[in-house]
Amino acid sequence: MAEGNGELLQDESMKIDVEAERTEDYQKLIEYGLDEKVAAKLDEIYKTGKLAHVDLDERALDALKEFPVDGALNVLGQFLDSNLEHVSNKSAYLCGVMKTYRQKSRAGSSQGSATPAPAAVKGPDEEKIKLILDRTGYTLDVTTGQRKYGGPPPGWDGSTPGAGCEVFCGKIPKDMYEDELIPLFEECGTIWDLRLMMDPMTGTNRGYAFVTFTNRDAAQVAVQKLNDYEIRKGKKIGVTISYNNHRLFVGYIPKNRDRDDLFEEFTKHAPGLMEVIIYSSPDDKKKNRGFCFLEYESHKAASLAKRRLGTGRIKVWGCDIIVDWADPQEEPDEQTMSKVKVLYVRNLTQDISEEKLKESFEAFGKVERVKKIKDYAFIHFEDRDNAVKAMEELDGKEMGGSNIEVSLAKPPSDKKKKEEILRARERRMMQMMQVRGGSMVPANMPLRGPAGQGPRTGTGMRGPMGRGDYGWPWAWGGGTWPGRWPPSPWGSGQQSGPGRSSRGAWSTTPSRPWGGSRQGKFTSR
Repeated sequence: MAEGNGELLQDESMKIDVEAERTEDYQKLIEYGLDEKVAAKLDEIYKTGKLAHVDLDERALDALKEFPVDGALNVLGQFLDSNLEHVSNKSAYLCGVMKTYRQKSRAGSSQGSATPAPAAVKGPDEEKIKLILDRTGYTLDVTTGQRKYGGPPPGWDGSTPGAGCEVFCGKIPKDMYEDELIPLFEECGTIWDLRLMMDPMTGTNRGYAFVTFTNRDAAQVAVQKLNDYEIRKGKKIGVTISYNNHRLFVGYIPKNRDRDDLFEEFTKHAPGLMEVIIYSSPDDKKKNRGFCFLEYESHKAASLAKRRLGTGRIKVWGCDIIVDWADPQEEPDEQTMSKVKVLYVRNLTQDISEEKLKESFEAFGKVERVKKIKDYAFIHFEDRDNAVKAMEELDGKEMGGSNIEVSLAKPPSDKKKKEEILRARERRMMQMMQVRGGSMVPANMPLRGPAGQGPRTGTGMRGPMGRGDYGWPWAWGGGTWPGRWPPSPWGSGQQSGPGRSSRGAWSTTPSRPWGGSRQGKFTSR
């Protein structure tokens, strides 16, 4: 009996010793509702100094509480083994580890067996990275989805780089890190930030990165010097200008809704909506054309809205909608635009004829020709100064009962790229509709013709207009497929079309463009 009592006393003594070793945060974890084993494992991590209780927010604690105990212990073990030296938001990083664990578990379940442990991945050369950070004074922030270097540079007092300052770099070897990429891109100019996209499932990079420079010239140099550059033996990277997209295209909206109705409706589903752009039907100015563009405050906000709106579960006034990225706008350089003497005029009524337009614009100088297409037109001046003067005087003025908008037309982009973009869009939209059971396929949807032709039926549409954003979006609305390429202002024998793609032409790039804004382009002979 005495011996039994001795064993009992020994067990109680060990329990007291273990409890005495707990940190003061252990009880907080228990009170929050975490399992004792999970709380104990988390408490062990606290003791290592890699994580403090204040680092975890409610989102991470709630996720751990909902996790199966064995899964939570595995996640915390992976977290403990991770290199957290450059992780600034450890709570978000832990959530990322949990998300990856779920994805791997589902993948293993779908295959009918446990997913084998991935092979050890060679990490970056930390010594080289430390030397780079010490030399530049930049920071490195690591999450499960990306490794971000810089942004902004130390001591930077200028504005955030605008459009045209970022390049997309594709076909990067999967085991390459910023310690090899930074010195390469530094040769082209001052780096604002470099974001290497990571695959949490494998621990390697996704094969692409985005590099933002402090000015456009450096980005252009990077494209010229590094596109098709052999970064390793037999491994060439691709580099192209990237456009950070804030705009979504939404098709199949009710035609009887105005901008305010749409703004109120779409604000309910995602934050950060700044503007809704719609276009009136040429036949009925009180109706929209069955599609709109949503402009968000950032790419992150637009991406969130796309995920929420594109699930197929959200209806807008009972209508199934289609959501995709609008095409980012490629801005011509100043030298090119300085030679333009063609004006783009939109918001024209049916009563305004080419003769009336020529008469109105010729008050500012000789007009060589006028080409009107539905509710927009191109005015060709003989002299650029006269074109600019006409634009400044007539923009926003009333003509035929409508306030017209006048801007310089933008030169066209490469036709081959236009055709590739359009084909990719059509494939993607068909896939989206097939996923939804084919119920949204327009009855008169055309098939693609040979290269160089646009869709065969329907009517052309314009894109959202800002100061300098002109042309035609490739989108359909209200059950009609977009028409042929809009007629070229240079003559009936030519066709014009949409501009170039966004982030490169490699298979590793994230899919972006569909039905976005189109620059008003004119084509020379």
